[in-house]
Amino acid sequence: MSTDHNPFDNVAGEYDAWFDSDDGRIIFAQEVACLRELMGPTTGRWLEVGVGTGRFAVALGVGEGVDPAISMRALAEQRGVRTTEGVGERLPYPTQSLDGVLITTTLCFLNDPAQAIHECRRVLKDTGRLVVGVIPAGSPWGRLYARKAAEGHRIYSAATFRTPDEVISLATNAGFGLLEACSCLLTPPDTINRAERPHGGVVPVAGFVALAFGKMQRDE
Repeated sequence: MSTDHNPFDNVAGEYDAWFDSDDGRIIFAQEVACLRELMGPTTGRWLEVGVGTGRFAVALGVGEGVDPAISMRALAEQRGVRTTEGVGERLPYPTQSLDGVLITTTLCFLNDPAQAIHECRRVLKDTGRLVVGVIPAGSPWGRLYARKAAEGHRIYSAATFRTPDEVISLATNAGFGLLEACSCLLTPPDTINRAERPHGGVVPVAGFVALAFGKMQRDE
């Protein structure tokens, strides 16, 4: 995501308030549960790329975050997340310095997602884990957000949604191997199921899919 054209600069409060709405609380809880299935205990040094206001980082025990939007980072800092200004394509962290990297609902906003995933590989230790959470293109939820984007929504109009297979291809090309996957939000957007639990694997109709990757060893 570019620091010059950041759709989140002026909407931090509105974006953050959604998590406290009736639907927001249910959706967020299910997405967190889905991600937690793949992350396990976040021991060591974890970073969230596109940390936003810190909701996911706090819920999942991720201590650090990078984001270009100062208003978003300010709210994350208030929640106890240590933040740094930056973008996914140029992570301001040393090579092999992190135990885990989380990217959730952020990949669709990056100018160069392939470069960002290469950067994730660079900063991860050889035993590190990359966890990516996406709203799949083509799913009922992905179509909803794509429709909002086409209507000029001031956040989603900057998004390019991808299928899980496309994300797996980006990660594979960067030198990662898929370890496991988890899906949630299997009902359509107008029938949110409060009691839904995460489902293992990639479910085609899922509105949220989490993918965990490990580094494939190769000559750097």
